[in-house]
Amino acid sequence: MKYFSLLFVFCLVLIAACTAPEKEKAEGNEKIIPYPIHQNKMENGLNVVTVEYPSPGLASFYIVVRAGSREEIEKGKTGFAHFFEHMMFRGTEKYSKEQYQEILKSIGAAANANTWLDRTVYHMTGNANMLEKMFEIEADRFQFLKYSEHDFKTEAGAVKGEYTKSSASPYSQLREATVNAAFDQHTYKHTTIGFWDDVVDMPNQYDYSLEFFQRFYKPEYATILVVGDVSPETVNSLSEKYFGQWERGSYKAEIPSEPEQTETRFAHVQNANFPAYLSLNYKSPAYNDQDKEVAALDIIATLLFSERSDLYKKLVVEEQKLRSLNGGYFFTRDPYLFSASASFVNEEDMQYVKAEIEKALEEVKTNPVDAKLLAETKSRIKYSFAMDMDSPSNIAEALSYAIWVSGDPESFNQLYDTFQSVTAEDIMNTAKKYFVPEKMTVATISSQEKGGLN
Repeated sequence: MKYFSLLFVFCLVLIAACTAPEKEKAEGNEKIIPYPIHQNKMENGLNVVTVEYPSPGLASFYIVVRAGSREEIEKGKTGFAHFFEHMMFRGTEKYSKEQYQEILKSIGAAANANTWLDRTVYHMTGNANMLEKMFEIEADRFQFLKYSEHDFKTEAGAVKGEYTKSSASPYSQLREATVNAAFDQHTYKHTTIGFWDDVVDMPNQYDYSLEFFQRFYKPEYATILVVGDVSPETVNSLSEKYFGQWERGSYKAEIPSEPEQTETRFAHVQNANFPAYLSLNYKSPAYNDQDKEVAALDIIATLLFSERSDLYKKLVVEEQKLRSLNGGYFFTRDPYLFSASASFVNEEDMQYVKAEIEKALEEVKTNPVDAKLLAETKSRIKYSFAMDMDSPSNIAEALSYAIWVSGDPESFNQLYDTFQSVTAEDIMNTAKKYFVPEKMTVATISSQEKGGLN
């Protein structure tokens, strides 16, 4: 599973702006992603995206499936998007699991996948001259995946083991408790790995697994993304050849709406042998590339919780009460959470630190951000980690995020325009709207039974 913030995404995509071809600069191309994004919508609903990038002999091949734990709407069926990610490597009649891996080795490619709230992403990077083979083996498993009930139960055991290993971490325990407390109806109520009882019951869900494949592994849910030493003509041609017969589906999950939260909620993990931890989680808006609130929340996270912030310097550097201080807004298809978190040196400081974080959030509501600081913060977000945008996989990773959260790989270009237009007043208005007690879920790890907060 991968978790992203606006800072990370812009770190990836904005390096390209620093290295854009001189011709594009001369023509005034101000897009945050300076490379042309070619899109081709096939008749069956499959979207094909190509980005030519100067990486001789190298290409990244991604398939983004816009179905994650968000789509797990039936009671007792959580964790299936993640589970199915495992099953997709089980093989087909044409290529067994072992043959699939051997082919990857033979073409010099590395493949993997990951699942989160809103998507499942399959990716490989390898020899661009073997792009057709990549298309062949991926088209085969996306259309003709086949596994026995025995294989299914074997993988279910592996997923159960993964859950057990993950849940040993107090952080994982707290995250599960936090979303369970923060949401009542929406499927964000469960983490991507699912509820424990559902994971335990997975070996009995073989028939449902086949139904899951028929629902979501269809062209209208998928986007093919190829970045590197390729041409749009070649990618489109191979897409038609290998995915043109992929039949469109008809299923659409009806995601339940989340009722308005009206009071502070709490989640707690008691653990005397683990550093005390606090997170304040505020309900936040869904991603929208034209919404100033989306950009403003990410700017606030940088202003208040980055290592350059006054709050960080005070609590971590000067007073040394915290091991770490972080804050961030997640891009999600539906409203989710803005989180501010702190790991403590001494548990006794939890109440004090909570008050300091809330004080900082209150100040954002009433004190306009200095114009120079706001400009510097935008610039910092724009150019941080600029040197990371140096490979097809990094570009594909950023574009895949835009695809799964909006359906449009061009979305971050629009978002950047919105981001640049955010004012100090926008930041104050956004803070007033979202940083209120009735929209907050307080989550803690401590030695005490109820968290030790007033």
